[in-house]
Amino acid sequence: MTGEKPFWERKTLKEMDRDEWESLCDQCGRCCLHKLRDDEDGTVWYTSVACRLLDTDTCRCTDYKRRQKKIPDCITLTPALLEEIDWLPPTCAYRCLSEKRPLPSWHPLKTGRQETVAEAGISAAGRCISERKADDLEDYIVSWPAEDTSENFS
Repeated sequence: MTGEKPFWERKTLKEMDRDEWESLCDQCGRCCLHKLRDDEDGTVWYTSVACRLLDTDTCRCTDYKRRQKKIPDCITLTPALLEEIDWLPPTCAYRCLSEKRPLPSWHPLKTGRQETVAEAGISAAGRCISERKADDLEDYIVSWPAEDTSENFS
């Protein structure tokens, strides 16, 4: 049917099938960066240190299907879990849609090109280090994973 809205505008997150759900991920890699939480006030501190399974050049998980067997605390994002998580980046499609905001203009589902994630300055590719090469996470605290750096994208 021509003129039909795309699935992310027609369906709730709970109504999406697995392929639709998975396609929402822009593969920026920001959710795969380690975060620290202050025990006293709950503040989340973002780091530029990536999970050991993340390819830091492409921001692709090197073993996505078996990641939870290798990394027990790796999460499987679900609509219910979205209500509990407070650390997804503001540009994350899952977060945008759960907060009733549109997908960003650079999102691959809108542009048809994966490269627009890097062009918009969103990707962690080339901006992060593997946990295998990092020492103390506190030495790698950064603010950019929690920021929307895509404002100048066109």
